[in-house]
Amino acid sequence: MSEKLFFVISLYSVKSCKQTKLLLGRRRFGQTATCRSLVPSKRVKHTNGEASIACTASPTTTVQVGILGASGYTGAELLRLLAKHPRVSVKVITAERSAGKTYGQVFGQFQYRNGYHVLPETLIEASSLLEDSKLLNSLQVLFCCLPHGTSQEYISRVPSNIRVIDLSADFRLQDPSSYERWYGKEHKAVDLQRQAVYGLVEVHRSAIQHARLVANPGCYPTAAQLALVPLLKHRLIDPNDIVIDAKSGVSGAGRALRESSLFCEVHEGMHAYGVGSHRHIPEIEQGLTEACGHSVVVNFTPHLVPMSRGILESIYVKLPSGVGVTQLRECLQDTYANEHFVTLLPEGIVPQTRFVRGTNHCLLNVFQDRIANRAILFSAIDNLVKGASGQAVQNMNILCGFPEETALQDVALFP
Repeated sequence: MSEKLFFVISLYSVKSCKQTKLLLGRRRFGQTATCRSLVPSKRVKHTNGEASIACTASPTTTVQVGILGASGYTGAELLRLLAKHPRVSVKVITAERSAGKTYGQVFGQFQYRNGYHVLPETLIEASSLLEDSKLLNSLQVLFCCLPHGTSQEYISRVPSNIRVIDLSADFRLQDPSSYERWYGKEHKAVDLQRQAVYGLVEVHRSAIQHARLVANPGCYPTAAQLALVPLLKHRLIDPNDIVIDAKSGVSGAGRALRESSLFCEVHEGMHAYGVGSHRHIPEIEQGLTEACGHSVVVNFTPHLVPMSRGILESIYVKLPSGVGVTQLRECLQDTYANEHFVTLLPEGIVPQTRFVRGTNHCLLNVFQDRIANRAILFSAIDNLVKGASGQAVQNMNILCGFPEETALQDVALFP
C-alpha cells in the first residue's frame, strides 16, 4: 500500500513539475524549473543580499494579530490566508454592522474549522477594540481593512508599538494635497502619513522591514508597477508614452450594495469606468515617477468584466532608439529571478487571470508590437490576493521575520 502511494505521489510530482515549467514559466534564461509542491520551502536570498528580517518575532513566537473591518472581501481573504499561517493567532476581528455575529454568519466558508486556528467567537466594533487597552496592547500586528478616510482616524489611535498594515488608500500617496485632490477630503493624519512605507514588496523590501506603518498598495497599481518599474529604472521605455488598459473582476468594487455591482448590471457585459479619473492613477504615477526620476503621466483606463476576481493589464509602451523586446525581457528576468511571487512567462505565453486565481502570484510577459519601436506588456494578478490581502500577509511576514511565502503557497484554483 505504501509503495503504491509513493508511486502515485512521485508521478504527481513529475507531472506538476512539467506543468509548472510550461504554465508558470519558472525557467530563468536556461535555469531549470523545480517542483516545490512536495518539498518544504526554503528562504530565498534576494538580490540585495537580505535573507532575513529583524523584527519582533522569535523563531518560536506566535504573533498576535487583529483585523479592523473584516466584513468585506479583503477581510475574508485575509482570514482565509491567516487561517493557514502556522505562526499567527487571530485574536480579534471587528466589523461595525456585523458586531455580535460569528464570522461564519458573515461569510459561510468560516462556519467550519479552517487551517490551524480557531477564530474569535464573535465580531466586535472597532471602537470597542481601541477602548480596550489590554486587548489592543496584546496585539503585535493590526491589519486595517476599513474604507479610506476611516482608516486614518482609527490608525491614529493605535499605540506605536503595534505594527499596522493598512489596506485602504489613506497612506499610499506621499503628498497629502494629492490625497485631498483625488479622494475629496483632507488628510487628517499627516504625521502618520510621513511615517508610512509603501508596501510593494518587490520594490521596497528593505524599507518595509523596519516600518511601523505599511501602506498596502492598490490592486491596479500593483500589477502596473511590477511590469513597468524595472523598465523605467533602466531607461528601456519612453516614460512619456505609457498606456495601461486594465480589466478587473467585480470584487474590486467591494461588498457594499450598489447598483453598478448587481448581477444584471455586470453579467454578459463589459464597460469602462473612472475614465481619466480613477483614484489609482496618482498611485501608479507616484511609483513610476520614483522609478524614473522625473514626473511620469500615464494613460490609464480600467474596465469591469463579469468575473468575481482577477486583474489583467495590457500595457502599451514606446521603446527608445536601439532598444528591443529582448532587452525588456532580460531586464524583467534579472529583476525577478529570485522573487517567489513574480514570474516572467516563457516567450509567446500570454498571462491569464485563471492561472493566478486565489494566489499571491503576478504573471508577466512582453511582446513585440507590429508597430516599430513599440512593445506590449501583460500583467495578471488576483486583485484580492496579490492586489490586496495576500500582499498584506507578505508584508506582515517581512515585518515579523517569517519566510515571505508563509501561508501564500497556494496553487491557482482552476478550473
